Amino acid sequence: MGTLEKEQSIEQRLQGRDFLTLADYKKEELEYILDLARQLKEKHHQGQKVQTLDGKTLGMIFEKSSTRTRVSFEAGVYQLGGMGLFLNSNDLQIGRGESIPDTAKVLSGYLDGIMIRTFSHELVEELAEHASIPVINGLTDAYHPCQVMADLQTIQEVKGGLEGKKLAYIGDGNNMAHSLMLGAAIMGMDISIGAPEGYQPEPQVTDKAKQLAAAAGGSVEVTVDPREAVGQADAIYTDVWASMGQEDEQKIREQAFQGFQVNSSLCAAAKSDAVIMHCLPAHRGEEITAEVIDGKQSVIFQQAENRLHAQKAIMSALMG
Repeated sequence: MGTLEKEQSIEQRLQGRDFLTLADYKKEELEYILDLARQLKEKHHQGQKVQTLDGKTLGMIFEKSSTRTRVSFEAGVYQLGGMGLFLNSNDLQIGRGESIPDTAKVLSGYLDGIMIRTFSHELVEELAEHASIPVINGLTDAYHPCQVMADLQTIQEVKGGLEGKKLAYIGDGNNMAHSLMLGAAIMGMDISIGAPEGYQPEPQVTDKAKQLAAAAGGSVEVTVDPREAVGQADAIYTDVWASMGQEDEQKIREQAFQGFQVNSSLCAAAKSDAVIMHCLPAHRGEEITAEVIDGKQSVIFQQAENRLHAQKAIMSALMG
């Protein structure tokens, strides 16, 4: 099969798909989206217009507030020639008891795609089951796949590739840890999660990631020792210790995560050219120091920009 035919077959497979978790995608499909993201970023920086979503409308449902997700999706769909509709859940009838299946069917008649940022992953799965248009997971308590596509794009840019590279994630075994494990595993990377007891990733997600890694030549490790986790790492990643909805656990978590701060001492245990990553927003002085965020090895704001380009690629692939 020629390269063009192979790309066309992947393109056809992606049309109309949902984007709920990276585990639903094969390596070659994620590679296609990442390559598309690279092309879209280049064209954007060159001032070239790409209109793959001309006349298309994306509905954006928010139950969780957002800076990066809202702005990057809304700007992204606009840049691709389409329109984004911000839909606060309190303004929709689902906030007053309309069923998810009814909402999915109604929105499918108006829109070309739905992005939803919410708490329950089961809600997103139910929405996708009953919608006849692509549903994109903009974040749930279980997964954050769009963020990880931007993360993989960033590592590709600064390290020249993904296979064989080691990513160390330090902190809470949350939705970011879950999606990073799955994404890294599919792409043949080595990933090590450093998290304290009681805050490690869900065992079923870890097991799935290990299966995917074994098939792709990568590895998955979970440890309670952050220095062990960052050993020989090409990239060090962290996230807030208390995510949205966990504010009442802040003090307890600050105690549990003592020793898990990404600071210059911890970074020194990784490779000398390891890059520093954070999905933002960051609590400077808590999970990461200002010195590290603003340091020469930080790619955090490059990573944040790539949310725009990775999501444009996802929307183009699914909706274009």
